[in-house]
This record gives sequence, structure tokens and C-alpha cells, in this order.
Amino acid sequence: GQPFAYRGRLLHPGFVEFHPWGPPGQDAGHVGTATAVPNQNHRGHARTLSGPPKAPPPAPTSDPYVRSDEGPAPRLFGRKGWGRCDHGVVIVDCGVYAEGERQDLPRDPETVAQAIDDDGASFGWVGLHEPTEDEMRRVQKLFNLHELAVEDALRAHERPKVERYGESIVVVLRTLWYVDANDAVETGQVSVFVGNRYVVTVRHGEGAALTTARQELEDRASVLGHGPPAVLWAICDSVVDGYEAVAEYVEIDVDEVESSVFSPAPTSDAERIYLLKREVLEMRRAVLPLREPMEAFAHGAVPLVSREAAPFFRDVADHVIRVSEQTEVLDTLLSSALNAHLARVSVQQNDDMRRISAWVAIAAVPTMLAGIYGMNFDNMPELRWYYGYYAVLTLMAIVCTAMYAGFRKAGWL
Repeated sequence: GQPFAYRGRLLHPGFVEFHPWGPPGQDAGHVGTATAVPNQNHRGHARTLSGPPKAPPPAPTSDPYVRSDEGPAPRLFGRKGWGRCDHGVVIVDCGVYAEGERQDLPRDPETVAQAIDDDGASFGWVGLHEPTEDEMRRVQKLFNLHELAVEDALRAHERPKVERYGESIVVVLRTLWYVDANDAVETGQVSVFVGNRYVVTVRHGEGAALTTARQELEDRASVLGHGPPAVLWAICDSVVDGYEAVAEYVEIDVDEVESSVFSPAPTSDAERIYLLKREVLEMRRAVLPLREPMEAFAHGAVPLVSREAAPFFRDVADHVIRVSEQTEVLDTLLSSALNAHLARVSVQQNDDMRRISAWVAIAAVPTMLAGIYGMNFDNMPELRWYYGYYAVLTLMAIVCTAMYAGFRKAGWL
């Protein structure tokens, strides 16, 4: 067979052209060199037919896969060894850029690596989402990524940092997103490998999808013309914007807690305050370590970030400082709210104890009088007095009323 043409370029006969985001019933474009067979399952969408079910497709191979979940694309070309569209997403997007414009090339890492080797004026950006070790190793070989940095990217539990490995740098960012159902701040990770001619991003977690950042950067050719530093800036800006959004949600929760703590009705806010302090702690762990690296980027003190690209990081550095200060304020407010809540609980307990003590004192008077006249001694003149019973009842009532009035005036009742 002959390869089919794609805008002046020839693709390998092993390519499969499919529409992974097409509606059910839309057939594949081509399979190898042949036209797609209607109603046939080409590992994309196929029509639902009546009658006996077809035999299941062969089991997938153990090779890495190209997948996409971060937004539709017009076409996705899968190279042999990278194509499996029904098991989630590994390769989010791959692109080759020259002079601020995206080149019209197939979206797979091999094509990106070959293009930047053949053309000294372009660079590539490969985006991965939760790759397996085998998939990550394959990309490592294509772009000569450092072994230690690859291990950190696979673990996905690293502290935010910037490290230099020879002619490349690796930036690790913690991503944040807010879950309103349980007032929780969830965390993920983005590892950014930046070289002279490439950017490889490895994302873990559901937050901070980079598709929007890529699209906005592709619309700004003048910025994209700065090369890999522009991509690094767009990623950092997107992640830090996520920090600000999370901080706003947490601030709303803190305002609700403050209103509840100082409301007239009795409340139990200690548990929610503690949980919110843990979420703020997660924010601090993500934000505070970025202050120095962003300042270094903003002053062009990091390799691969030129003086021309450095000003773009000033706004990011300013946002990082602002969010870090906001997290400090939120933590202080929560600590103050917790102290106020505990003080209010203590005051409430004191009030309850005073009420109990007052009623016990009032009840002690009739108990004492009844105990005295209940001793049944013979030499007790009042026992034989005609008005003795009424006199004792009257004395009890007068003393208890006087004590109640005194406690009421003192605020105990």
C-alpha cells in the first residue's frame, strides 16, 4: 500500500486517522491505506447495530499510548506504539513551533523530536498526563531528559522547586483546585522540563489543565516567539491563577466561619476551623516555595530564561507574593476564629455552671429546713405549734424568692 497524503507530507502506512471526539455513529477517516468500513469499530466511534454482537477487538499491546482529554482537536494522528484512545489520556498534546507559529505536523513525540532535530529554528512542546514509567522512559530517550528529574516527575509528590541539569532546567509546581462539596483543597503536580529546543510537561491530578494556557499562548505569536521560556511562563501563570481562585473560595469559607462563631446561637465550629486550617496549610506548601524561583525568573537569573523573557515573570512573581500573603492572613484569621470559638465555649460553660450553682443554692434552703424539722426530737417546741407548718413554708418561700432575685440581679439566672 501507499501512504496517504496529509497537506504535502506523507504519513507512515501504520497511521490510523480517527475522530476520538466525534459523535456516536461517525466512522473513522482512514485505516492504514484503506478507506474506513462503515459501521466498523476502528477503536473510535462506530454506529450501534442491531443483531448479534460482533467479536471483541484484539487486546491492546503493552506499548505507550496517545490519548487526549483536555479539549477537542480537529484530528489526532496515532503512531504505531502510541495509539489507544479508549483507556484515558497520556499524551495530551504535542506541537512544534517556529517564529511564534504552530507547525502543521502530526501530534506525537517522535515527530516533535525529529522536527526540532532537523530544524534549528523551532522548538517542541509535549504534554503528558499521568504517564506510566514505560511511557515516561520513552519520552526521556527522545529528549534526553535527566534520570533523577524523570523519577521525580513519576512520583508526583515533590516539593515545588527549580533544578538545573546541564543545559536544561526542571520546574516542579503544585497545582490546586477547590472542591466545594467538602470544603477541600485538592493538590496535583506539574513537572516542566525546559531545554533549548523543547518543553515537556508531566501533569498529575485533575486540576490545572494546560489546554487553555496552550491555546492562549498560541494566539500570542509575539510572546510564543521567545521560545521555551514563553511556555514556562504560560504554565506558571496558569498554575498561579489557580492559586488565586482557590484562595478566593477559601476566603469565603473563612468569612462563613467567622459569622458562625460570633452568631447569637450556640455553634460547634472547631472541626470545620481545623479542616480549613489544614487546607490553608496545603496552599502554603504549594505557594511559599515559589517566591524565590519566580523572583529569580523575573530578574533573568535562571539559565534558559533570557533578559527579554524575564519581564513576563514579574507579574507571576507578584501574584505569588500576593497569594502567599493572602494565605498568611487566612491562617491568622482561622487561628483567631478558633481562639474566639474556644473562648466562647468556655464562657458558655461558665454561664451554665453559674446557673446550676444558683439553683442548687436556692434548693439548699428548703432542704436544710426540712432536714432540721425532720429529725423528730421530742424537745422541739415548733412541732406542737399550731401555726408551725405554715410558718416554715412561708420562711422557705421568702428565702428562696430573695435568693432568686439576688442571683437574677447578679446575672447568674
